[in-house]
Amino acid sequence: MPILDALLNGLTLGGMYALVAVGLTLQYGVARIMNLAYGECLIAAAFAAYWLFSGLGLSPLLGLGLVVPLAFALHWLLYRLLLVPLVRRAKSRAALEVDSILATFGLLFIVEGIVLVLFGGNYYNYAYLAGVLDIGGTPLAYNRLLALGFALVLGLGLYLLLTRTRGGTALRAVAVDPVAAQLVAIDVRAAAALAFALGGALVAASGVLVSMFLTFNAAMGVVFTMKALIVVIMGGVGNLAGCLVAGLLLGFAESFVATYLDPGLTIAVNFALFLFILIVRPNGLFGRASA
Repeated sequence: MPILDALLNGLTLGGMYALVAVGLTLQYGVARIMNLAYGECLIAAAFAAYWLFSGLGLSPLLGLGLVVPLAFALHWLLYRLLLVPLVRRAKSRAALEVDSILATFGLLFIVEGIVLVLFGGNYYNYAYLAGVLDIGGTPLAYNRLLALGFALVLGLGLYLLLTRTRGGTALRAVAVDPVAAQLVAIDVRAAAALAFALGGALVAASGVLVSMFLTFNAAMGVVFTMKALIVVIMGGVGNLAGCLVAGLLLGFAESFVATYLDPGLTIAVNFALFLFILIVRPNGLFGRASA
C-alpha cells in the first residue's frame, strides 16, 4: 500500500533527521557555535564504524560505545582549545557566531581532508542486519528500524538529561539567557563546552547509525549539515521539541513526494517547506520572537 510505505519510510527518515539535528541545536542554542563542520563529523563517525566493522569485525552497536565517548572528548577539547579564544574576544553573541562560522568552515576542510587521505573518495557501505521486515506489505530493513529505535532512546535520554538533572537545567538556562545564568552562579563557559561536546557525541552516534544502511563517501558531510540546519531553523533554535517535529515534517514530506511524485524532487520540497516555515513562522515552529 503506497500510503503505508510513505508513512513508515517518512517516520524512519524523519526520526534520523531529528537525531542528526539535535546535536547541532545543542551546539548552537547553548554555545552559540554555528558548526559548519557538523556533517563532516558525522561522516567521520560513519567511516570509524565502517573500519571497526570491516577491519576488526566489531558490531556498529558496540562501535557506538567507542566512537561516541571519543567524539565527546574530542569536541570538548576542540571547544576548549579552538573556540574558547573566540568566545573571549567576541564582544557580542552575533560576533561570536560570525567567528565560529569562519573557524568551523576551516575545520570542515581539515576533517574532510583527513578522511580523504585515510579512505579516498570512493563510496563505502557494509552489510549489517540487512534483512527485511514486512509490515502490512511494506518492507522495512532491520538496520533502519534499529537505527530508529536507537534514535528514540537517545532522544529520550537527552530529554531526561535536560529536564531532570541540574546540569540539564543549567544548559537550558544558558540557552535562554547566558547573562542571567551567570547571575545565579552558572559557569556559562563550562555549560557551553558541555553542550558542544554533547552535540559532538550525538552527531557521532548519528553517523554510526546512518552508516548501517547508507552508502557514503568523504564529501557527503555538507548534505547532512544542510539538512541539520534546515531542521534546526524550522524547529526553532535551541528547541528540542521543535527539532523532533521539524525532522518528522521533513521526513514525511520527502517520503510522500518520492512515493507519489518523483524522488528527484525531494531536495526541492526540502527548501520549499523550509521557505514556507520561514515566511509563516520566521522564528521557527517553536521559536520565540526576540524582545
